[in-house]
Amino acid sequence: MDKGLHFTFHVITTMLLLRGSSQAGEKNDPKMWAASKSVISLFFDLQGTDSRGPGEGLPTLTVTTILEDPYVMVRSAELEGYCIDLLKALAAMLHFSYKVKVVGDGQYGAVSSTGNWTGMIGEILRQEADIAVAPLTVTSAREEVVSFTTPFLQTGIGILLRKDTVSQEMSFFHFLAPFSKETWTGLLFAYVLTCFCLFLVARLSPCEWNEPKNEENHFTFLNSLWFGAGALALQGVTPRPKALSVRVIAAVWWLFTIALLAAYIANFTALLSSGSEQLPIQTFEDLVKQRKLEFGTLEGSSTFYYFKNSKNPIHQMIYEYMDKRRDHVLVKTYQEAVQRVLESSYAFIGESISQDLAAARHCDLIRAPEVIGARGFGIATTQASPWTKKLSVAVLKLRESGDLDYLRNKWWETSCLHKSRERWSPLQPQALGGLFLTLAVGLALGVIAAVVELSNKSRHAAGHVKKSCCSVFTEEMCTRLRIKENTRQSQESSGRANA
Repeated sequence: MDKGLHFTFHVITTMLLLRGSSQAGEKNDPKMWAASKSVISLFFDLQGTDSRGPGEGLPTLTVTTILEDPYVMVRSAELEGYCIDLLKALAAMLHFSYKVKVVGDGQYGAVSSTGNWTGMIGEILRQEADIAVAPLTVTSAREEVVSFTTPFLQTGIGILLRKDTVSQEMSFFHFLAPFSKETWTGLLFAYVLTCFCLFLVARLSPCEWNEPKNEENHFTFLNSLWFGAGALALQGVTPRPKALSVRVIAAVWWLFTIALLAAYIANFTALLSSGSEQLPIQTFEDLVKQRKLEFGTLEGSSTFYYFKNSKNPIHQMIYEYMDKRRDHVLVKTYQEAVQRVLESSYAFIGESISQDLAAARHCDLIRAPEVIGARGFGIATTQASPWTKKLSVAVLKLRESGDLDYLRNKWWETSCLHKSRERWSPLQPQALGGLFLTLAVGLALGVIAAVVELSNKSRHAAGHVKKSCCSVFTEEMCTRLRIKENTRQSQESSGRANA
């Protein structure tokens, strides 16, 4: 408030008190009391209105707004908040003065049963205000009767819940939650593929299995599965690889499992600390299916009409529920909605950006992950107003200069933000894409190394038996891959010789 106003108030009050004390024992003058009452009334009337006096040749705009934290609030008998700071920045940029008034009926603006507009939209149409600077959503119905500037804030429709009213016991397989279903499927495929490559390479490599007809290959498929499982548990198991090709695959698999376990432990710790997986209501469909919570929105708000006009079956069910229980589930103000969520089994459907603030300041609240109906908050003006284009350009300049981001960070920073937990989500395969690629490259190198080892042996053997290298390599590979059949044939031939 202006310092001169403070000084005038205190001087007049002091004079009245001195005058009254000098006439001790006499009745107070009714005129003097009426004058003092009018002064005090004038003082508080001036306190309730935030204004900037008209300067030399500056136009004065009457601004209507609504009390909603953190957009417009009353602090120390003055108005402050995001919208007030935005209004100051616009006034400084466009060179106008303004007078702020709070909307009389406390409504944003909707068509009443009589066909007239209520709230801030109605005040603009009745020319009681020039512009409306508030968290006023741009909708087609409002755009038909007033004009909107470029949105200064982007938002959507979300669900505000109380944590303890929607929490549920952890599922029996909660330990699987750190990874998504796709990730678990990919890990199972990687495990089986790696064990198969171990089995194949151990058979092909002469360094691992030198004499297929006389030696037993320890890397059977079952043993390969056991070797891979032991690596997952960070335990050393037999058989131990001897060939370079088998060791390459084993080393890459060990590296894969170490990184995998680190990611699992980190995500599982985040899951336990976040508690977001305990929310059974993740979407609007979940909200419709449950029966424990009542849900509603602001009466006459754009959110209510969004569900009314939506063709989505889920949205239609939400509208029918709210319309049938209009007197019970619809709330008058945003503060009433937050208080009802805190004190009862109630879910509030409204602007997600306001719900984020409520969840930050009230640590018992949380917003469901799904957000629908992307929309924006704009400044409303009369149709064909010369200020519409000017204000739109000014809002764009404030956004480009980063001032809107600064205001957002300023007014959404609260003491409860440090208590809020980061939103958790299962680890997707894309996050482990590099790890899967490394494993694939390692498996390919191991198979190539086994083929090289087998070809080197075949080349040396071809020189002794005087055959081509390709024929020896083919015979050696067939022998190693069909060892059981060859063994059975050798046993049958030896049985006939003995007979």
